[in-house]
Amino acid sequence: MNLRTLRTFVEVVRQGGFSQAAEVVSLTQSTVSKAVKTLEDELGTPLLNRMGHKSELTAAGAIVYRRALVLLAERSDLIAEINDLRGLKGGILRIGLPPVGSGALFAAMFAEYRARYPDIEIELIEYGAKKLLECLESGELDVAALLKQKPYNEAFDYQDVRIEPLVVVMPEHHPLSTRKSVDFADLADSPFILFEAGFALNAVIQAACDKKGVTPKVTARSGQIDFIVDLVSAGLGVAFLPRMLAQKHLHDGIRLVALDEADTDWHIALAWRKNAHLSPAAGAWLEVARGR
Repeated sequence: MNLRTLRTFVEVVRQGGFSQAAEVVSLTQSTVSKAVKTLEDELGTPLLNRMGHKSELTAAGAIVYRRALVLLAERSDLIAEINDLRGLKGGILRIGLPPVGSGALFAAMFAEYRARYPDIEIELIEYGAKKLLECLESGELDVAALLKQKPYNEAFDYQDVRIEPLVVVMPEHHPLSTRKSVDFADLADSPFILFEAGFALNAVIQAACDKKGVTPKVTARSGQIDFIVDLVSAGLGVAFLPRMLAQKHLHDGIRLVALDEADTDWHIALAWRKNAHLSPAAGAWLEVARGR
């Protein structure tokens, strides 16, 4: 058993199939299949149930996946500590950002970081919350920006970046568009336009609706804020955005109304593994973020 094989297996699980994983690890599909088969033969048990183009973990596969994440994280820490010992002047910052709001929050930080540390290489990836968490756990990322929600994941340390209230983006002719604030009970009969599945903001909205006993009527989903706002303007429904992002997309045809609901703030924080080695490059990034 080697770490490269374990990394390949982890990506098959993450990507949901062999062909998708092959693209991520830059191998052929047949090589990926052989790597997983070799691992299964070595352990003497199937790790995946293969169903067409998709695969699901067996009970043994779930154990191997969980342990593989730990081993890959240890390998990452080992390499980082050795590099620090060698006194690398540059280094690499491996950072993950969510699809929503990253430009508004972090573009200026990246410019300042680059100006201060021009020799540090930046490896930036953009994923949804679930995959960012997995990449943090496996040590593939030094730090990631996450929507901070209770109960907080105790495996990570956090540094707050921004807290913004959510606002309701409404068509200008919506019967509630002149209100100063609304809650989910007020919006029970309005179609919702939400982000695509996997966006952490959806969970915040759903949890608040559950508390009010409201079942959202979802009429559309998108991963693009511009398109969501255009759908609202066209009268398809109402949407929910952090105030600072909604104000950037405000135009004729829509209105912004405050959302009067507890525990719905857009709380973005930088997260890193607790008690793990934090590279100097990552520490410098946290320092820049603290000063903003």
